Amino acid sequence: MTVARYLPEEELVRRGVEALVQALGPVETTRFLTLTPQRRIDVVQRHRQWQDTFVKEQFFDEVFGDKTSDL
Repeated sequence: MTVARYLPEEELVRRGVEALVQALGPVETTRFLTLTPQRRIDVVQRHRQWQDTFVKEQFFDEVFGDKTSDL
């Protein structure tokens, strides 16, 4: 059985940045590291958007419909 050994955080960050610079170059690495995460929409707003496109009859047909016709 092998023992997992974790890198210290400083070493992990250093290696990660080096890998990014090597793969992307310094400008794109800086751009990547300064990206702001996209703001997630509120869960209630997302649910209301889903409800606007929800068709109850279609859903029930898909879930409880005749399965023999699919064979």
